Amino acid sequence: MTDELQQGLVRISDDVVATIAGLAALETPGVAAMSGGISEGLAKRLSGRNVQKGVSVEVGQVEAAIDLRVVVQYGIPIHEVGMRLQDNVREAVQNMTGLRVVEVNVKVEGVAFKDEAEAEDVHRVK
Repeated sequence: MTDELQQGLVRISDDVVATIAGLAALETPGVAAMSGGISEGLAKRLSGRNVQKGVSVEVGQVEAAIDLRVVVQYGIPIHEVGMRLQDNVREAVQNMTGLRVVEVNVKVEGVAFKDEAEAEDVHRVK
């Protein structure tokens, strides 16, 4: 009998992986916000309270694929933000779940200007 059969299986839900990916994305320098996508208004910014917005995942038994929709800060090279974002999300999901992340796709749906980001931060505090 294998250890797997004796101990049972551990399954990680899509929601858990999406939450981890969303939090890692929001912590990435240059990412202003997650985007809700066209169905919720192009580049609609979402607070950290709903970090699964802007994140789609496909989770298998040992692998995961992640799609992110983000708004980046103006003035920071988008390709650098995208590469950092892919690395941060891949590392966070793999470290916390043990799943192998086979791809992290990034779609930049907007650019946030400094004044807009500061105004949003003021509204989030209230």
